[in-house]
Amino acid sequence: MTEASVDPAEADGVVRAWAQDAGIDIECTADGSMVVQLPGERKLKTTVAVKIGDYSVRFMAFVIRKPDERHQEFYRWLLERNGRVHGAAFMIDSLGDVFLMAELPKAALTVDVCDQLMGELLSQADGSFNELLTIGFLSSMQREWDWRISRGESTRNLSAFEHLLRRPSENGGGEGE
Repeated sequence: MTEASVDPAEADGVVRAWAQDAGIDIECTADGSMVVQLPGERKLKTTVAVKIGDYSVRFMAFVIRKPDERHQEFYRWLLERNGRVHGAAFMIDSLGDVFLMAELPKAALTVDVCDQLMGELLSQADGSFNELLTIGFLSSMQREWDWRISRGESTRNLSAFEHLLRRPSENGGGEGE
């Protein structure tokens, strides 16, 4: 069977079988893409769109929005990280938002390959999230931290960054630094 002769329904069925095995729900979009939400640890979820074309299947995982600051360091980190990503690569869209993209021939798509690829996309998106936040959004996180502290609000959603955000004057002069 050649690549061109792989029926789109077969590739669709492979992705659906993977999702059923993994216990993941699929949403179908107006453009024919399938969208899944992969649960993470650092990042609550990673959204992956799967688009089946005439000859290939493309996976696009949203990682993070365009950075607010330190753009050169942010994009350099992504380029350097690409050398350690298996089967996918970091990319940006026209707005500067960051995605992981993978594309393979339809004939190469199996449930095992889909599982490995989804695992890599999740691992890379989730594993890079805090580092990318630190590089590209530290000032915004500091403002959010300061605002929450000034109002006695919870800082739980920023707890992974407490060591970077806590001011020496908070809680007895520098605890947690």
